Amino acid sequence: MKVTIFGSGYVGLVTGVCLAEVGNEVLCIDIDEQKITALKQGKSPIYEPGLEALLQKNIEGNRIDFTTDISLGVAHGLFQFIAVGTPPDEDGAADLQYVLAVAKSIAESMGDYRVIINKSTVPVGTADKVKETIQKTLDSRKVNVEFDVVSNPEFLKEGAAIEDFMKPDRVIIGTDNPRTTELLRVLYAPFNRNHNRLITMDIRSAELTKYAANAMLATKISFMNELANLSEKLGANIEQIRQGIGADPRIGYHFIYPGCGYGGSCFPKDVKALERTARGVGYHAQLLSAVEAVNDRQKNILFKKIKNHFKDNLSGKTIALWGLSFKPNTDDMREAPSRTLIEALWEEDVRVQAYDPVAMEEARRIYGKEEKLTLCKMPEAALENADALAIVTEWNIFRSPNFEKIKSTLKEAIIFDGRNLYDPLLLAKLGITYYSIGR
Repeated sequence: MKVTIFGSGYVGLVTGVCLAEVGNEVLCIDIDEQKITALKQGKSPIYEPGLEALLQKNIEGNRIDFTTDISLGVAHGLFQFIAVGTPPDEDGAADLQYVLAVAKSIAESMGDYRVIINKSTVPVGTADKVKETIQKTLDSRKVNVEFDVVSNPEFLKEGAAIEDFMKPDRVIIGTDNPRTTELLRVLYAPFNRNHNRLITMDIRSAELTKYAANAMLATKISFMNELANLSEKLGANIEQIRQGIGADPRIGYHFIYPGCGYGGSCFPKDVKALERTARGVGYHAQLLSAVEAVNDRQKNILFKKIKNHFKDNLSGKTIALWGLSFKPNTDDMREAPSRTLIEALWEEDVRVQAYDPVAMEEARRIYGKEEKLTLCKMPEAALENADALAIVTEWNIFRSPNFEKIKSTLKEAIIFDGRNLYDPLLLAKLGITYYSIGR
């Protein structure tokens, strides 16, 4: 089948490559000429395990191509995926200008029937706005072209996106036309062979399902962080509590790890957007507001522990930092807890020596040549002449380090662990001062 995808970022590129992998002819459209040039050469603009190899394989197989030519893209595919960004507006609501701009562009070139698919995470009612934009544009052209608008939200985890797309938990299809349900059923058939993963519903319910999923997961994280803070004050151990409640199948073990807050491109943005959506219809979503507030507070917890340990005397100190990305297996630093910590330390005139397996270039892009930041080639190099070590990302490479080397390299044997990677009793025996979350 012929598929066009507008937007070659995280969602668009993963969607395009995976659809090409099962034999479809995919054309990806993006306005960034440099990105398109790089993609044509098989270079992925994002780090995602397995993505670049799959990209190169499908370029070689002539199943995927890239262009800035919008009219070419509209002419190419029966399916027109919109996978552009919906960044938060000033009030936290999702900014739909890019989604609606793509809808208008499709309508300006559309000559026959097309299925327009909202893959971007968008508020309830966006499909109606897309439909209205397309119809107005067609009316201004004085042409009568049939089209359908579908909500098909993505459920991709950064770091496991290929697996999530190829073997999905569910494929949500929001439509008001049975014909488009069947067309999407055919498109997704290669990913739906083992058992039926397709769930069809009305468009508004599909739009809300995406936000509901992310808000629920964010709620679990904030709840555990709230409990972790309470555990510290009561002398309890949040890790033992986690095992105790996770054994209940109604709760489960997923997303109940305490830490220094969640980040990334989805949870912070989507919780804010859903709360603002509720506010827009006169409903005060108290729980969503609390989830956001708890997370904002939790992102500062490591800084507070560092400041308390050094008795507010941080000026001139150097902190080694392990981990920059908001989670392992990605270079994404959007809303990352590392940024909150780094910037708070700089405010206190603290130097930061950081290491991350894949997010170093992203850190350079964000912070440029900030003189208080040193990016190190190895985790051990970040320890040299540092007063303490802080860990904010649970990369596997940090899970079993040489503690004696850490102890001998740091000026003081102190670790601030935002992800509870180590055993407090073991580190106490080794003579390392160890601060973790909720223990």
